Amino acid sequence: MNFSELSRVIDVVGKDRGIGREVIIEALEQAMLMAARKKLGPTAELEAHWNNDSGEVEIYQFKKVVAVDDDISDDDREIELAKAKELDEEAKLGDELGIKLEAVNFGRIDAQTARQIILQKVRDAERDIIFKEFIGRKGEIISGIARRIERGNLIVDLGRTEAIMPRHGTIMGENYKPGDRVQALLEDVAESARGPQLVLSRTAPQFLIKLFEVEVPEIAEEVVEIRLCVREPGERAKIAVYSNDRDVDPVGACVGMKGIRVQNVVQELRGEKIDIIPWNEDITVFVRSALAPADISMVRVIPATNTLEIVVEDDQLSLAIGRKGQNVRLASQLTGWKVDILSKSKLNLRATNALANLKQIDGLTDTLAQSIYQCGFLNVLELSKQAVETLIRIPGFDSPASAEDLKKKAQATVERVGMEAASGANQVQEVPGAHLKSNPALKEADARLKEAFANANSGNNTGGENK
Repeated sequence: MNFSELSRVIDVVGKDRGIGREVIIEALEQAMLMAARKKLGPTAELEAHWNNDSGEVEIYQFKKVVAVDDDISDDDREIELAKAKELDEEAKLGDELGIKLEAVNFGRIDAQTARQIILQKVRDAERDIIFKEFIGRKGEIISGIARRIERGNLIVDLGRTEAIMPRHGTIMGENYKPGDRVQALLEDVAESARGPQLVLSRTAPQFLIKLFEVEVPEIAEEVVEIRLCVREPGERAKIAVYSNDRDVDPVGACVGMKGIRVQNVVQELRGEKIDIIPWNEDITVFVRSALAPADISMVRVIPATNTLEIVVEDDQLSLAIGRKGQNVRLASQLTGWKVDILSKSKLNLRATNALANLKQIDGLTDTLAQSIYQCGFLNVLELSKQAVETLIRIPGFDSPASAEDLKKKAQATVERVGMEAASGANQVQEVPGAHLKSNPALKEADARLKEAFANANSGNNTGGENK
């Protein structure tokens, strides 16, 4: 293939791949220049320029004009004045004269080298175009065709390039065959040695949000907002929605007429259940909606531990917790609070145990014990470990002096109960052959220390928070 034919081929390739004409010309110039330098030697000073009129690359060799042949030390870089004047009548000593090389005889290897350079330039330009195109689409939904599986990753054909969808980006139970249509979120666009790497995901919460933007015009128009979204891909999701227009119901807009909008999203997500919840600034109202369909009897906010204590009737406990704790776990993620679920019966048991434990502190009345319990402290041991800055938030102990006094009394109670338990154990050990399993007195003494502080909240092991 000669160079004029190569030029035409590259022009066609550039148009097919959407590469600018100037990129093709630059690649052709560089290729021709390298081929000419190989032919004429490394010392020759050469330049290559595209000639629009002839449609070819012209190569010029530059030489310095010297007086006579005796002054020439390098034929590739210098030319005698007399010969220079034959080429240009206005040539003077010291001028740099550009001499156009006519019909340079390039060989097959030179042409092949030029071709490789041009193709490499085209590939680089194409990669840059692809990167610029898709970096602007990051975070959007794109569609492609499944091609193959490589090391557990699904390779998706997007037309101009390929993308990968890692195993963790695929919803559990989804199996794609070559030729299947794939719709996913463009999660990341990164540059690599092999060109732009496009990463897709169907498990990201943002994918669910984008699907609703497609299905719900009110979201695209920013009348309705999706404030929060959490998912366990393929199983269940919760989204919190808010309306900027008092006349538009955000939940109704997302559900659609006869549920058609949300059903389209569910179908795309292979049956993933979606709870649509009205967003509310009041955390107590918000968490009630987040735990639906369970009926909530009471919500207690404990800011010191960033905890929401949820009380439900006994028959609502399993519904509030959900299958394998899924409902309460998603509600906790959605609200950003630790969520504890308690049945009424276990709450009463816990309150009784906690108050009995706290009243071991000298001088503590029922009212003060109740105040401490309402702030989330369930036993003396826990109370003794708190900082004064934390205890000062308890009603009745709102001065540094009273908070410090409470902490010291709690620590003294811990030491006293511990010493009593240890003393009881020592007395039993004096009996020959005494050991924990065979001697009820020793067993009771050993358990006394543990029971004194350990589990005042014995009714709290219900799977709450996200157990």
